[in-house]
Amino acid sequence: MALVAGVDFGTLSVRVSIVDSERGLLASAIAEYPLHRKREDPDFATQSHKDHMPALAQAMRQAVQSAGVSGLGIQSIALDTTGSSVVPVGEGLQPIDDYYLWCDHRAKVEAAQITELARLEKLQAIEWCGGVYSSEWGFAKLLHWLRHNPEKRSQFVSAFEHCDMVAATLCGVTEAHKAKRSVCAMGHKWMWNAALGGLPPESFLAKVDPLLAGVREKLAGEYATSDKIAGTLSPYWAGKLGLRTGIPIPVGAFDAHWDAIGAGAKPCDVVNVVGTSTCIIAYAPKAELIPGVCGVVPGSVHPHFTGIEAGLSATGDIFGAIASRANTTVEQLSEGLTKYRAGQTGLLRMTWDNGDRTVLVNPNLGGITLGWNLQHTAQDELFAAIEGTAFHTRVILDRMSEHGAPTHRVINGGGIPQSNPALNQIYANVLGRPVLVPSSKVTGLGSAIFAFLAAGTFPNIEEAQRRVCPAHTVYEPQPQTQATYSDLYELYRKIYFEFGVPSAPFGGVLPKLIQIARGS
Repeated sequence: MALVAGVDFGTLSVRVSIVDSERGLLASAIAEYPLHRKREDPDFATQSHKDHMPALAQAMRQAVQSAGVSGLGIQSIALDTTGSSVVPVGEGLQPIDDYYLWCDHRAKVEAAQITELARLEKLQAIEWCGGVYSSEWGFAKLLHWLRHNPEKRSQFVSAFEHCDMVAATLCGVTEAHKAKRSVCAMGHKWMWNAALGGLPPESFLAKVDPLLAGVREKLAGEYATSDKIAGTLSPYWAGKLGLRTGIPIPVGAFDAHWDAIGAGAKPCDVVNVVGTSTCIIAYAPKAELIPGVCGVVPGSVHPHFTGIEAGLSATGDIFGAIASRANTTVEQLSEGLTKYRAGQTGLLRMTWDNGDRTVLVNPNLGGITLGWNLQHTAQDELFAAIEGTAFHTRVILDRMSEHGAPTHRVINGGGIPQSNPALNQIYANVLGRPVLVPSSKVTGLGSAIFAFLAAGTFPNIEEAQRRVCPAHTVYEPQPQTQATYSDLYELYRKIYFEFGVPSAPFGGVLPKLIQIARGS
């Protein structure tokens, strides 16, 4: 028997799960921290390292207490986080500013400049992240920070993804070059590619903006997959967490990537981590470029396979906004959705409320709902929005299949699917594939699996999954829906590309609306 702690830093809270190698999940605890937004700037989203770390200590002690075990018996701790969530640091690995959270989109200009130059210079690395660099990713966010904080530039030593920063902090690392960096985080968000020599060349970065000159060296260090050890728990943080000094901490990763492992994913599975947004994760034996897909990175999900990441920029956030406008809750609006038939509402909902992450990688879009009449309700819109997120997911899975990553099963992970059976059935019907939903929460379970590997409890991921992953509830496609959803999908694809591609007939409409609204 072995005990480990799996940690998941989410958008609004950190969850700590205490997992036993024989009995499975014993207990979890959550501690919240603030998300800083600005009404006048909807692209702004930050969080503080000083809020994250006390929340981790609080959740850890609560989880250990709830599990009825001694913290001194925990043999390893592993941590996943949101991403790309970027923090600039100074001497001693001290944060100079708050994190640019994953959902911070202020760096649109910087991302476009990186994309433009990468295409002009035929930078190979850009092709491995879908051909378009995103405002959600590391170099764009760092450049935005450097441009807008001239008074702090002299303090800048390096920048870290959240998963690497928290691991280094817990291990007591105080020098940037000694902190190990996650292949998952740096491969998907910073164009790091071992086969291409690591990060993009210094000459390229300096040409994007002279402010990036020297940054490549500042990001130097050991890049590793999550079967490697980042370090051991320092005495200081052992005291804060109530754990034993010296236990191993593996190299971290992004939450969705480890959630896929915790959900029991195998090759040719796709995991939809459905929460405020959707992260779509798969892993395949062989690397192949997939245009418009956020990242194709060897070792990012499973150390011995090639990880594939895609996603929707908003899912639960859209459902929540629909409910909020109707002065109700998603739970209340969801009651009765199972009685709707495919296409019943007559609405077609483009779920671009927070832009398009995959496959267009276009942040300058907005939601569209077609087919309104005077009798439609908020519940009708919610049903159409669920269909819309499923259609968008189908666009992504089609693109992956076209480029050597077929999907046999879909696993709906994250928080929403376990409480919304209507969503799971709609997804099965729209995608035309079985949809599997874990019978219990898997948030933090992927972290626990990598903690078990670090502790030497299991020989490999597959054995750990067999022992600790929950069973699945299976939703099969309903034959009577297939013709309707085939017709609706063709309409969705037509609108998707004609409104979403800037050069298409209606490609300028949504960006112009955003420009007008901002008064620019």
